[in-house]
Amino acid sequence: MAQAEKILFSTDREIKNLKAGEKRYTAKDAVANGLFLDITTTGVKSWWYRYSLNGKQERLVIGRYPDLSLKDARQIRDESASLVAKGISPKRNKNKVTSVIFSDYGERYLNEVIKKDRKNPYNMILCLNNDIYPIIGHIALDQISVDDVRLVIWRKKDQGYDAAANQVRGLLKRMFDYAMTLGLVPYNPVLAIPTRHVFKAIPRNRYLSTSEIRTYYTTLLNSRIYKPRKLGLLLSLLTLLRKSELLAAKWEHIDFEQKIWLIPETKADSKTGHSREMLVYMSTQVVEILKELKTIAGDEPYVFVGRKRGTHISHNAFNTAQKSALLLTDIPDFTVHDLRRTASTHLNEQGFNRDAIEKCLNHSATGVRGVYNKAEYANERIKMMQKWSDFIFSLIYEPNLIFFNELKQRKSS
Repeated sequence: MAQAEKILFSTDREIKNLKAGEKRYTAKDAVANGLFLDITTTGVKSWWYRYSLNGKQERLVIGRYPDLSLKDARQIRDESASLVAKGISPKRNKNKVTSVIFSDYGERYLNEVIKKDRKNPYNMILCLNNDIYPIIGHIALDQISVDDVRLVIWRKKDQGYDAAANQVRGLLKRMFDYAMTLGLVPYNPVLAIPTRHVFKAIPRNRYLSTSEIRTYYTTLLNSRIYKPRKLGLLLSLLTLLRKSELLAAKWEHIDFEQKIWLIPETKADSKTGHSREMLVYMSTQVVEILKELKTIAGDEPYVFVGRKRGTHISHNAFNTAQKSALLLTDIPDFTVHDLRRTASTHLNEQGFNRDAIEKCLNHSATGVRGVYNKAEYANERIKMMQKWSDFIFSLIYEPNLIFFNELKQRKSS
């Protein structure tokens, strides 16, 4: 190797200018004593920390550049030098502390972080089991590279789910942040993959016109899609509920006599991180749809019954049903969540109280208005939800007369 003392660097620009040679060589940090870069003939640059302990020379391999920046490498070098000063070998300490398999660490993170921060960790567990563990679960935590992380994230992107890929990235970043806090890894490899390269959120403005509502629901209700899925997609439009709130709906929270549906836990507020409960004031039509679903569900606790007793349907069930029905039409693409925007748009166009609409969406007001306006607009929401159902049924009832008559006949028999 070339003499390291003859090749010095002190900035990122100087590091980038270190090119591969015919022979492998090392370069020395002019600022941090003992910190070196090893440059192979293929151009791979690895951080080393060389030190002397008990009269013997040791070398600690820290990580690769640019996965690990100059600033981070210097910080690790300083931490390692502190151990050497105490008579502790950073190399042996690293091997002893971080020899943990990622899936084992994942279970620790699940118990110590996720389950404490979230009332329902179902989605996080699903992400770990389906998207992360199959790819890197068997690898030692401290051996996971940027390439490994990229493989996990891009697997989801290649499936066409950029937003989900970004969620996977977010979970991995938080996991490695915590691992750094515990001293299990020297750096976070996820930081080498910026969010902007994974997913760029585009504000959505898609909503269904009156004619699209009629065409879509006529096609849906006359399709061979499983009836609870059809009714669930109709409830999404009628109640303005989120998909996750429909999936988790339980019969114990529905009062048919009072025509009130309690949603005990909604999507967490983006500012506070806390969930808040809400009430849905049910129209006559919504009550009838839920009674039909109760007949189908029997003694199961959830409104939308899963494959196993005591469970609800999967988070993709409504998506799959919606896409299947959409393929039978020439309507431009839309998502289940766009049904909330559809309802909000039409209700605003029909002149209903904006604050009442926002309460039905369970949106919190911002600024001074949010501080002082605590009204729930119950009476207005009751009237509005009934008129909204009447409006929707005026569009879809006649084209789906056979479908709704079948529901009536089943109740009378």
